[in-house]
Amino acid sequence: MNPDNTRPIALITGAGSGIGEALAIESAKRGYDLVLMGRNEQNLQKVAAVCKGLGSLVVVVAGDVSKKEDCEEFISAAEALPGKIKILFNNAGISMRAVFEETDPDVLHTLMNTNFWGTVYCTHYALPELLKNKGSVVGVSSIAGFKGLPGRTGYSASKFAMHGFLESLRNENIKKDLHVLIACPGYTASNIRKTALNKTGQSQSETPLDESKLMQPAEVAIAIWNSVEKRRLYLILTMQGKLAVFINKWWPKLADKLAYNVISKEPDSPFS
Repeated sequence: MNPDNTRPIALITGAGSGIGEALAIESAKRGYDLVLMGRNEQNLQKVAAVCKGLGSLVVVVAGDVSKKEDCEEFISAAEALPGKIKILFNNAGISMRAVFEETDPDVLHTLMNTNFWGTVYCTHYALPELLKNKGSVVGVSSIAGFKGLPGRTGYSASKFAMHGFLESLRNENIKKDLHVLIACPGYTASNIRKTALNKTGQSQSETPLDESKLMQPAEVAIAIWNSVEKRRLYLILTMQGKLAVFINKWWPKLADKLAYNVISKEPDSPFS
């Protein structure tokens, strides 16, 4: 709690479900007021109601992070609140599942616009306040940002771009106490696989994985928040993720084969 009795503010994109929803609830539990952004206002209002019940002041902004003006509105809504902006969770994201040679290039544009440019836009508008308050920028990313995955060309490209942007941002502000965390949860039960785009840019509307066996969003949110409080630079969850990064660093050819084998075993994989 701040000396003036205002609460710190957390901003969360993609807050209507999955990890974003869990981050909102965990932020409320930790004493933060919230500004939540997402494309589905009905979902956002449901999350907001839970967070208000935990004592948070919550503002909902229905918008698309791929649109610069929506991101500016999102940050402006936070600036209008009485507390200090302390953390930005760049969580909004979409995935894909298709072989590149069969994929419309516009699909890759769509992924870059949301996953990369959404992070850039929101961070750009929030940065002055975050610098002033020695706050945190979090990119909710993926192992696909460390290792290019087959059938995920656009997704991996967007996450590699996010990593480069956030690492550069961290280095630029190393003397200004800006904290930047790149968080890679691993497979988490969420809607991202159902909304993943196919080769024509349409949502799959189904998941190739058994969602009940994956990490739960609340577990991921707690791990991310703990890393924020310790001001860590990276968070890689799951042993599979840690091994993938380690093997790719020292034995990239082996990492290629292992990644291919894992993806090829998914139901209806284009490589099976």
